[in-house]
Amino acid sequence: MSEQSIRRLAEYLKNARRAVFFGGAGVSTESGIPDFRSTDGLYRQQWRYPPETILSHDFFVEHTEEFFDFYRKKMLFPDVRPNAAHLALAELEGRGILSAVITQNIDGLHQAAGSKNVVELHGSVLRNHCVRCGRAFQMQDILNAPGVPRCGCGGVIKPDVVLYGEQLPADAIENALDAIARADLLIIGGTSLSVYPAAGFAESYTGPLAILNRTPTPMDRRADVLISQPIGQAFAAVMALLDETPQ
Repeated sequence: MSEQSIRRLAEYLKNARRAVFFGGAGVSTESGIPDFRSTDGLYRQQWRYPPETILSHDFFVEHTEEFFDFYRKKMLFPDVRPNAAHLALAELEGRGILSAVITQNIDGLHQAAGSKNVVELHGSVLRNHCVRCGRAFQMQDILNAPGVPRCGCGGVIKPDVVLYGEQLPADAIENALDAIARADLLIIGGTSLSVYPAAGFAESYTGPLAILNRTPTPMDRRADVLISQPIGQAFAAVMALLDETPQ
């Protein structure tokens, strides 16, 4: 880990009051949730259909039982806990440094860590609803149901996650763009910035930029700080430096 880069990020944070964090799957890997596109990622695994196909709206409608077989096995992790990155971001918000977390993740770990202003671009596995009557259900209802989970009215229970072929929630887009427009520091972490339209949200940002990711991203050349170590370790080191002097 580059000590110089860690110190530089800590200095930026000391001067920030509207920092925004934009994160992806790499934020949760240290909690035990696999990412998608790394060597051991979900999309590299062999299934009857490609995972991108299974996690599509059309597949959900046409092959609902196979969708839920995959979804329960590979998308639900009821026992995971927030890691050092989640906890650090919640702490930064509590200190009045971080104004928002924008996440592509659907695991709810930012809220579990204590973050309040979380923009979920792709929804959450913690929320589910009946496609017929709209009744709300919990993740455990999906896990406990045999085969296709159904509401008492007979409707299929659909996870409130954005599948391929579905639009991002309009309010999430608006809130994310507004937070980035107001930011005095943008931290991008745990994402390869390869999934659009979400990856394009940061492209108009022109202020101080820090990128924490294990592999290169298309925005690396614009970054003021580049850190390629595990994001939880990096944030733990940054928080230790922030604690050396009063905020």
